[in-house]
Amino acid sequence: MSSSGTSQREWLFYLDDMIKFAEKVLTYTAELNQESFVGDSLRYDATLRNLELIGESETRIPDEVRKANSEIPWRAYRGNAEPIDPRLPRNR
Repeated sequence: MSSSGTSQREWLFYLDDMIKFAEKVLTYTAELNQESFVGDSLRYDATLRNLELIGESETRIPDEVRKANSEIPWRAYRGNAEPIDPRLPRNR
């Protein structure tokens, strides 16, 4: 186990989840301009939720993995753990 209490197998699942959530975001937003994206509430909500899930998963990646892969902007993803849309409930 890592010092953060997350086993290697477990954090690898979270990393895999982050990739899957990002792929969904790309699929949902492909070929849409901003007006079309914001006007499509289903895609908009699904995209926001997947960005939040990326942020939640990032918090499960151990510090030593983040440090060993410092070229990845980990903290940028962490901000997504909180709802992007202020109308949504907070995760805490």
